[in-house]
Order: sequence, then structure tokens, then C-alpha cells
Amino acid sequence: MSLVGFLVAVCVLVTVHEFGHYWVARRLGFRVLRFSVGFGRAIWTRIGRRDGTEYVLAAVPLGGYVKLLDERDGPVAAEELSRSFTRRPHWQRIAVLLAGPAFNFIFAILLLTGMLLVSGSTELRPLLGAVQPGSAAARAGILSGDEVVAVNGHAVSTQREVWIGLLDGVTGGDSLSVTVRDPAGRERHALFNFASLAERRALSEPAAALVGLGLRFQELPIPAVLGAVASDGPAARAGLKAGDEILGINGEPVHDFLGLVVIVRAHPDETLAVQYRRAGHDYAARVAVSGVVEDGKRIGRIQVTRPRLPGFPPGLVRHVDLGPLGALAGACREAWGMTALQARMLWRMLAGEVSVKNLSGPLTIAQLAGDSASAGLEAFLSFLVLISLALGFMNLLPIPILDGGQIVMQAVEWLKGSPLSERVQAVGQQLGIALVVLLLGLALYNDISRQFG
Repeated sequence: MSLVGFLVAVCVLVTVHEFGHYWVARRLGFRVLRFSVGFGRAIWTRIGRRDGTEYVLAAVPLGGYVKLLDERDGPVAAEELSRSFTRRPHWQRIAVLLAGPAFNFIFAILLLTGMLLVSGSTELRPLLGAVQPGSAAARAGILSGDEVVAVNGHAVSTQREVWIGLLDGVTGGDSLSVTVRDPAGRERHALFNFASLAERRALSEPAAALVGLGLRFQELPIPAVLGAVASDGPAARAGLKAGDEILGINGEPVHDFLGLVVIVRAHPDETLAVQYRRAGHDYAARVAVSGVVEDGKRIGRIQVTRPRLPGFPPGLVRHVDLGPLGALAGACREAWGMTALQARMLWRMLAGEVSVKNLSGPLTIAQLAGDSASAGLEAFLSFLVLISLALGFMNLLPIPILDGGQIVMQAVEWLKGSPLSERVQAVGQQLGIALVVLLLGLALYNDISRQFG
């Protein structure tokens, strides 16, 4: 599922990106020689009737490209010179280069608009659950049942906004202010001071801000009832079925689904004695737990999912139905917020204020693709939105082999009034390749570290 989800995501987003270059180039009069989805040997080819453009579907679906007529690649017929990339005005070249990232942003906004239009906006209130004793949050006087209403003076109303605000706050300065409201409506301010840059950097690691401060949101009470049971998984082989209620494991009572998960994860490659109830009768089974590596640790799994709940408890969820304009406005705000956060985090990472562990490579992206695809269409579409925005943003970075770097070079040529020397272009390309290889290597190292510690 991870491989399938990853390939679908790559094919869709690369096609969107390259179609942006292609569409704008055609509209501005550039000669497009080839539009390829994938690399390597062509498995399907079609020649356009009007302009002779070659449309290709290649064997390796891990990218794509648009090839324009360009004198730097070889001789160009005199009658075609006006349509060569190097003969077009600089503003048109920049427009073509900008089109790829722009189409990624537009695709994300349109997809998010459609999701908001169909499902509305559903967000969980930032009500806090148990506060870890002795933690920074406990020392600041934050209590279970409090609701977070502001982070560093910025109002928040959802769990996602709190998470983003905390991540932004712990990396943006030496202190963090959190405003909470108790069930009686009284507001209190908590101030977190960080002793060193190393402490802030540690809190910036993936999913570390909440846990590091000692906070957690209220969790839904999920009964210890099995949802879907994988047909070839450990639970199914032991005779367990969807709808079975787990009563205990190895004589230890199980009160909810989270308790079931905690026990199973702690016993990889072991056999557990499971007591369960089915149709009012109690039974026992022995389940051989499988072991997998996750975040560098070996954990147990029996390949079951939690039960489908009828809905959220009253007061925990906020739902708003949106019309076309409201959905579009909400999508634009969301896209801008996520992109601006990417920019701030990257800048702070270069400054050493954010952990480089936040960089993810193809292995993590593939795993996320598979997990989101398994969770359903809405989750996978949300994943596409995030990756499309990330792809658009990354391609705008001023690295020579990326669109952003090419835009900078074209702007310099425009201001200079003459082309850059071949030596400057070659050095730029080599520097760009080195930077991209360095980033990919670091991201892949993070992927492997998460898997094998």
C-alpha cells in the first residue's frame, strides 16, 4: 500500500507540476518538444498533430519533465529560432519557470476547496487531557480540562492550530506564552522559558513540542472492540473477528482500545493469552504477536483497527458547513499558512534553531502515502494537499537546478542585459546538484534512523 500510494502521489503531483510548465509555454509561443511523465524507456508515446510535441509515459514513474526547444541543446532551424527558449523575452521565460510551482499551489487550493465544500470544516477543540506530573506545563499551572485559547498572543481554536503555534513558538524565541481557559471561563497565562538553543531544538523534533512540554489533548474514549481485522494477520489467525470485545491480556484487564494498543506494542514476537467476548459469551485465544520496527524500536502488532465510532462527544468538535466562496477562502488561508510555516521552519533550520530531523525523504513519504491511502480517500487527498504545497515551495528555493534557481539566473541575465557565461552556469549547476544531493542524503538518513534507530 505504501508503494502504491507513493507512486500515485508522485505521478499525480509531477504531472500537475510539469503540466504547468507545458501549458504556459504553449500559451506564450515556446516550442515544446516533449512532455514526459516518468523517466527511462517510453512505454507509451503520442505525437501531437498540431505542433509535433511528443507526449510520453515512461517506465520509471518517479518524476517527469518538459523539454523546450533550446539553442543550448543543439542547432535550431532558422524558422524555429523565435520559438527557442533563449530567444523568448526574459519575463516569458520566468513565467514558464514559475508555472510549475504555481500549478502545485493551485492544485492544492482547488483540492482543499473541494474537500471543504463537500465535508465542511471539522476541527477538534484544544481541550487538554492529563498533564504530565513534574513537567514544564505542570509547573506553569496548566491543568487537565483547560482549553488553549492563545499561543504567543495569537488566538487559536483547534488542536491543529495549537500544534502549529507551539512548533512555531518553541523555535521562534527564548520563551513561549500559552493562554488557557478553565471550565469556569477564567483565563490564565503560562510562560515557558527555554534555557538554551539545544532545548528549543529538541522540542522542534517531530511530534516533540506537546510531549516535551508535558501536554496532551483529551482523547476520545474508544472501547476495546476490534474494528477491521486483517485476514492474514496475527489476530485473524488466532480466531479473533471484527466486533470482538477484548476483556484482558495475560490476566491484565483491558479497559479501552488505547490500553490494548499499549500492551500489544510492548510484546513483539511473543504469544499473548487474550480473553474476549463475542455475542455475550466469553472466550480465550492465544495470539502470536508479530514484530515490526518503528522509530528505531521493535514493537508488536496484531493487525487490527479501532472500531468505527458513531461520532464525537458533544462539545469536543466544531463543524462548519461552507459555501463555494467560504471554502475557497478557507483553502487559500490554509495553503498560505502551511507554506509560510514551511518557509519559517526552513529558515530556522538553516540557522540551527530547528532540528534537521524534521527533514523527511522518500521512505517516510512512502509510508505516509500508504497510511493515508489505507485510512480512506479523504486522508489520502489531505496528504496530496500537503505534498503538493511542499513540492511547490521546494521548487521555488534559489538552488540552480530547481525552478527557483533558474528564475534567479534569468532575472540576473535580464538585469545584466546579456547571458551568463557558460562557466558561471556550469558552476551554478554543480553547486545546485551538490546541495540537492546533500539534502536528499540527510533526509534519507533521517528515514533510515526512524526505521532502524
